[in-house]
Amino acid sequence: MNVDIRRRVGGWARSLGPGLITGTSDDDPSGIATYSIAGASAGFSMLWAALVTTPMLGVLDGTCARIALATRAGLMSSLMRSMPRIAAMALALLIVFANTFNIGADLEAMAAAAHLLLRFIPEEAWLFALAGCVVAVEVFFDYRQFANVMRWLCVSLFAYVVSAFIVHVNWLDVLWHTIVPEVRWSGAWFTTLTATLGTTITPYLFFWQTSMTAEEVRARREPETEDVSRARVAAVHADANTGAIYSNAVAIFIIVTCAATIGAHGAANITTAQDAAQALRPLAGDFAFALFTLGIVGTGLLAVPVLAGASGYMVAEIFGLHEGLDTKPRRARGFYGVIVFGVFAGVLMGVMHFDPIKALFWSAVFNGVAAVPLLYAVIRISRDPRILGALVVSRAAIVWLWLALALMVLSAAGMAASWFMGAA
Repeated sequence: MNVDIRRRVGGWARSLGPGLITGTSDDDPSGIATYSIAGASAGFSMLWAALVTTPMLGVLDGTCARIALATRAGLMSSLMRSMPRIAAMALALLIVFANTFNIGADLEAMAAAAHLLLRFIPEEAWLFALAGCVVAVEVFFDYRQFANVMRWLCVSLFAYVVSAFIVHVNWLDVLWHTIVPEVRWSGAWFTTLTATLGTTITPYLFFWQTSMTAEEVRARREPETEDVSRARVAAVHADANTGAIYSNAVAIFIIVTCAATIGAHGAANITTAQDAAQALRPLAGDFAFALFTLGIVGTGLLAVPVLAGASGYMVAEIFGLHEGLDTKPRRARGFYGVIVFGVFAGVLMGVMHFDPIKALFWSAVFNGVAAVPLLYAVIRISRDPRILGALVVSRAAIVWLWLALALMVLSAAGMAASWFMGAA
């Protein structure tokens, strides 16, 4: 029995890859800022949102992995088969814009966080150094090397788990608010809830998950056959579910940490992740401050390559360019060019001191607009035997996909309503 358990655990661990990286990259510095604001301003009242979105994110990432297993290509290739090319290009343009704004906000947050820890190094120097690390790893490492680096960066999220146990927390209260939904009838609360939901289910994740799974298939040199084994399908779903659970569990710990400290002490004005780190210092001590700050840098190093890479895959598939992290730069100039341009644009935003809150705002706008038609297209693809063959998703999965779509529609409507109320 023990041998069987060890074999199962070993098999599960070996299956971890694209899904784990995709899920954990969702907790980027902008996501950390959103969860920090939620905890500091609304206490434990939004914990239930992280629980509700966990199965949705797992099913969405798992569906994208199935598309990759069936087509051996990225999501954009399937989208262009299921919708007019011009519509697919417009959707891709929205997401590329959103990714670029997100990269800029993340790089600036990473540089500011690193400067908080080592103040003798200027923030601009950190900005260029971190951007250079991202480009070097993504352009000059092959897929296996890149994936291994990304897996190790996933460990950085444990900083937020440890932080939650350093501060004093009423865990029964946390459990209650995670299971029982709470709604506060105020415009500010609904705006924060919209941001919290929107930062969890974001379009770039679906493109990255599909393309990374396709890369994994090519790296494993899996035989081209119409029949994908049940074990292989189960493995990609286990990978996707692990990433979703890990990502949202970390979101819960971030909300808990900030609610139990900053929120409980009449919170300072928290607008960025580094604001939250600085506010933690007098309340929870230097160790919690250092962990929280290091987490911002680590998660940024995980998320920025995903954001830039997702844009690269989308553009390459639209224009039929050579793509892939196993492809040499000289053979895939367009693919790597999009990646480098995205990171360079992010650095430019940092050098110009572009307001990171505005960057996140416009990123949320673009993602909110793009998420609805994208999710609808994924639902159509997921039940299309012409594209997926025997890998069409189950009815239970379809229910979760429709719930995710409804959630994003409500999220976008809530965002629009908050603008209207703010302008009124």
